[in-house]
Amino acid sequence: MAYLVGTLLVVLVFGVIIQYRPIEVGLGIAHGYLYIVLLVTIGDLWRRRRFPLTTVLLVALAGTIPFLSFYAERQITARIKDGRY
Repeated sequence: MAYLVGTLLVVLVFGVIIQYRPIEVGLGIAHGYLYIVLLVTIGDLWRRRRFPLTTVLLVALAGTIPFLSFYAERQITARIKDGRY
């Protein structure tokens, strides 16, 4: 989910930079809906795994900053596999 939201955000930012209206509108809407799904998913993982609240907030914030969602997803996955969460 984080990869999809992050990819849409990067393409959306590129579309805004080049001022291409169809990309801005279409991908903006798609990113918004998928970001809401990402927030629900983060909330579910928080409930199931009891993540620290700071981790939940940082992962939610990572969905709004280009390229940061890729890093956050890798960190959380690594911590779950290591048994830290």
